[in-house]
Amino acid sequence: MQGRSPQLSMELNRLLLLTSFLLHIEEGHASPTRLVCDNRLIQKYIGEAKDMEKRAGQCHALPALSCPAVLPLVDFRLQQWKSKSNETKRQEILCDLALLVGAVAGAQRQVTQECGAMQLSQLYHHASSFLLLLQTFSWEAGPSEPGCSPRSMEQTHVTSIFLTYRQLVQGKLRFFFHDLAKDLCNQGQGGGRNPQCGGR
Repeated sequence: MQGRSPQLSMELNRLLLLTSFLLHIEEGHASPTRLVCDNRLIQKYIGEAKDMEKRAGQCHALPALSCPAVLPLVDFRLQQWKSKSNETKRQEILCDLALLVGAVAGAQRQVTQECGAMQLSQLYHHASSFLLLLQTFSWEAGPSEPGCSPRSMEQTHVTSIFLTYRQLVQGKLRFFFHDLAKDLCNQGQGGGRNPQCGGR
C-alpha cells in the first residue's frame, strides 16, 4: 500500500485505536458514560497502569534513552484542582496525555529490547486511547484551546514513562471521572442506562 498518505494512515490509526478502546469497554458492557459512572472501570485501568509499570521494571537491561523523554509533571494540589471547571481539567489532562504519547513514541524508536518494546507498545495503546476518548468529552463548541504547554521534565529512564502514566491515571484522570460522575450519573441516568435502549 505505497499510495497511502501519512495523514490518512494517521487518521486510520486514530480510528482503530478508538474503536479498539471502545470495544474493550464494551467487553464490560459499558459505554463512555459507563466508564465515568462505573467506578470499577477506572479502578481496572489503574490496575493495568500499575501492572505495566511493574512489568517494565522487570525488563532486564533496559537501556537509558539517548534522547531524553519529555514527560508532563502530573502532580497537582487537590484544592486547586477542585476549583477548576470540568473543561479546564479536560484540557489539562489532554495536554499531559499528548506530551506523554509523544514521549512513548520517541522511546519506542530507541528501545529495541523485546520486553521493553512490548511494554511501550501496550502503554502507547492505552495512553492514545484515553487521549482519543477525552477528545470526545467536550462542553464547549469549537476546537480545543491553543497554547498547550504543560509543565514538563526530561527523563532518560524508560520506567519513568510508565510511572508518569500510572500517576496520571491514578491522580488527575481518576478525580476527573469522579467529578464527571457527580454531573452525569445523578441525573436519573441509572448508572448510565438509556431508557430508549431497553426492551430486549
